[in-house]
Amino acid sequence: MADYDLIIKGGKIVDGTGAPAFTGDIAVKDGKIAAVGQVAGTATREIDAGGLLVTPGFVDIHTHYDAQATWDPYLTPSSLHGVTTVVMGNCGVGFAPVKPEQRDDLIDLMEAVEDIPGVAMHEGIKWEWETFPEYMDALDKRRFTMDVGVQMPHCALRVYVMGKRGVDNEFATAEDIEKMSKLTYEAIKAGALGFSTSRTDLHNTLEGNPVPGTFAAKDELFAIGGALEKAGTGVFQISATHRDMDQEFEWMLEMARKTGRTVTFNLQQIDERPDLYKKLLKMLDKARAEGVTNLRGQHSGRPVGILMGWQTSVHPFIAHREYAKLAKLPIKERIEKLKDPAVKAAILADSNPNLGDFGNFVTGSFHKMYPMGVEENYEPAQEDSIAAIAAREGKSAKEIAYDAMMMNGGEALLYFPLFGYSDNDFSAIEELLEHPQTGLSLADAGAHCGAICDGATPTFMLTHWVRDRKRGRRLPLEQIVRIQTKDTAEQYALFDRGVIAPGMRADINVIDFDNLSCPPPEMVFDLPASGRRLFQGAEGYVATIVKGEIVMEDGKPTGTLPGKLLRGPQAAA
Repeated sequence: MADYDLIIKGGKIVDGTGAPAFTGDIAVKDGKIAAVGQVAGTATREIDAGGLLVTPGFVDIHTHYDAQATWDPYLTPSSLHGVTTVVMGNCGVGFAPVKPEQRDDLIDLMEAVEDIPGVAMHEGIKWEWETFPEYMDALDKRRFTMDVGVQMPHCALRVYVMGKRGVDNEFATAEDIEKMSKLTYEAIKAGALGFSTSRTDLHNTLEGNPVPGTFAAKDELFAIGGALEKAGTGVFQISATHRDMDQEFEWMLEMARKTGRTVTFNLQQIDERPDLYKKLLKMLDKARAEGVTNLRGQHSGRPVGILMGWQTSVHPFIAHREYAKLAKLPIKERIEKLKDPAVKAAILADSNPNLGDFGNFVTGSFHKMYPMGVEENYEPAQEDSIAAIAAREGKSAKEIAYDAMMMNGGEALLYFPLFGYSDNDFSAIEELLEHPQTGLSLADAGAHCGAICDGATPTFMLTHWVRDRKRGRRLPLEQIVRIQTKDTAEQYALFDRGVIAPGMRADINVIDFDNLSCPPPEMVFDLPASGRRLFQGAEGYVATIVKGEIVMEDGKPTGTLPGKLLRGPQAAA
């Protein structure tokens, strides 16, 4: 009989703690790491990791797989990028608790906020629950390539308790608040990892109204926070209007101080107030000096990147009347029409529609649009922008954008770095990466299917920040591994993973670091009902191991599904 289930031999081990890399072996037994160093003995399976990088599995704490988890055991694209644990139920949207007559409302909210095709969710979700604990029980019956954690979403909670009054953002009564607090407490005790809410003007219903909970008063928020305090666990996650984060800061600080729970909020550089993130970092420094270390900012590892093409949710011509004549044609027929010089001339001559401040900013800021090539450059120079190219060539920016999107048979994309790129480089993201009270998040894997494709962030962190960056300093491999393993796991009290050490869960990646890469994003139609999504895979993952079992090998699923629902904090080894 073999001594171990698996031995990974001779790899370059980056253990997740931030300590220097070392060459060694890892032995796995019964789903846990049994030994690290020079391992003697036999194993049922051995992986020769000579010349390869070995890391803990990545822990992605901001995903939106709430619907996908009910039909897709592989949770792509995350499983392709070395992710072994995800947390979903972010931004206040989700599917429990829910009354049968409210199911369509929650699907509409998820479609509106996270741009997941409603048709896919209507066909894919198999409803087996009403309460949040019942939702968890339904997930508990399933198995995945990775572990999944859930959070109580404020939108669903408000609709469940208040009905139309919740949808209309009426203030909650004392009775409403008591019910919401009680249900949140029950969810946390059943194993939910936290509670999430949305207070941002970017999150609206399909009708354009603010989502439920946007204007929730302090008594409502603090009663729900009190449920976490009473339960003794759980994260309070907030998505708020970026430009107003300094105005939200005081109540979040009070929440962190009063409840003792981790409170985390979106913290990114924005063009409206490009230095606001610096102010917020100073506010976090002050809080830390006062002993409040459980208030944390969430940031992304690369700019939140809107991708624009003829098949995406947004592009410079999306609302033009001349383009609207073609918008509902099948894509191949549409591309053929768009090749016609007369059609092109008519679209370019069309007047710009008024889409409101944000819509006008995204569709008309050609200085923030960059053609994507075969090898994507997520940190482009200003001279690479559509506006700069147009100035050099003496053409209109709209014509340059049109022609760029027509490349690759009409499937080419433009890259629009929405947040984190006001300085035309990654200096703001670099500062956020290195602050002690911020954490890597906001890649939104599973969401924004028609506009954003940042689920590949775990791989990007290794390739761009460690190996390939040209416009700035590269960061240590050990740091980049730590911030997406140990740091993210500990934020949600998952102390049994994120580090390669004896007794820890055997969630491990074996990576061909020299050849690690992400193919270009592409639009695929593989969701239920042939729903679309922007998709970006990875190359270079030799093996991804979850609970000691190989779930991905050479970029392909093995069919092994050891992942399951996480219930509450996970104790350290």
